[in-house]
Amino acid sequence: MSLSQDTLYQKRVAVAMSGGVDSSVTAALLRRAGAEVEGVFMRLAQPEVDQHQQRAEAVAAHLGIELTVVDLGEDFRDKVLQPFIRAYFAGLTPNPCVFCNRLIKFGLLLETMLARDADFLATGHYVRLAPARPGDAASDDGLVLRRGQDPGKDQSYFLCRLQPASLKRILFPLGEKRKSQVYELAAALGLSGRHGAESQDVCFLGEQSVADFLAGQIQEKSGAAAAEGPIVTVDGRELGRHRGVHRYTVGQRRGLGIPDATPYYVVALDVAGNRVVVGKPEDLLHLVIRVADLNWLITPPPLPARFAVQLRHRHRPAPALVEPAPDGTVTLTFDQPQRAPAPGQYAALYRDDQLLAGGEILV
Repeated sequence: MSLSQDTLYQKRVAVAMSGGVDSSVTAALLRRAGAEVEGVFMRLAQPEVDQHQQRAEAVAAHLGIELTVVDLGEDFRDKVLQPFIRAYFAGLTPNPCVFCNRLIKFGLLLETMLARDADFLATGHYVRLAPARPGDAASDDGLVLRRGQDPGKDQSYFLCRLQPASLKRILFPLGEKRKSQVYELAAALGLSGRHGAESQDVCFLGEQSVADFLAGQIQEKSGAAAAEGPIVTVDGRELGRHRGVHRYTVGQRRGLGIPDATPYYVVALDVAGNRVVVGKPEDLLHLVIRVADLNWLITPPPLPARFAVQLRHRHRPAPALVEPAPDGTVTLTFDQPQRAPAPGQYAALYRDDQLLAGGEILV
């Protein structure tokens, strides 16, 4: 939907506000377009949540809009944080932003604000939502999700698990803009100095690394440090010792402490055997991978079919044949082998700039 007065005049729009520049400019643009804007701040499990809330309150006061605080902390811990921890300790590499977007932001928060008579929920994601063009595959409501106009900020990958029925109630005002334009708008709107720093990808980590966060979970639950174990090659030779399987991810090179003429990389995590498996670059390559629970944002097309597939946020999409498998999973056969697909991450399917689907990588 365009941000015109014709389409948004007197529409009630809830804006998810973090106190950062993107959500602050989103609220200002919608208000300027004639919408009746209400800010909403989610209290989750983010460190320094009170400071974030205070920044959101300051921005809302400057814009002359109300700010509602919604405490979703318990739901976030149950639906995002605990599954994230369990997945890592199972040797997977989960992406908490993907299922937070589906279950919390565009799940519980959207439901909460619609129940409060909002017409739409808007966020500061850099992604475009628009009516389908001739030839586009679309949702039942005739909508498509496209990459954000700024290639360096595009966040469509993180929305690959959205429920297609929710699209008609969502707005993404920043999708047509570049980050530099957003900063310029913030200055012109008097928001500079009021908003906080740009939000980080994993909100609950704060200044911690994933490894240190998980080590703290082990210490908290057992009172002991993570169990050390062997680092082995793909043919079983022990080359060193690791400090806990949770500290490693598929594709990792640094921090292994294994000297050799050419570097070693993590190629698999054997949780049952408490082993980190390493190999050479060629051991990371996969021509075929499997994906579970494929979620379509469009009316599902007949398979097999060819799409561009993105295996992680910064991965360059690669062409692949997508076929259904007898066990209910989907097989992706790439034209060229792809490096380090990580179990627990998501494969997002695109056609040109349009996001079509996403499912969990099994490898």
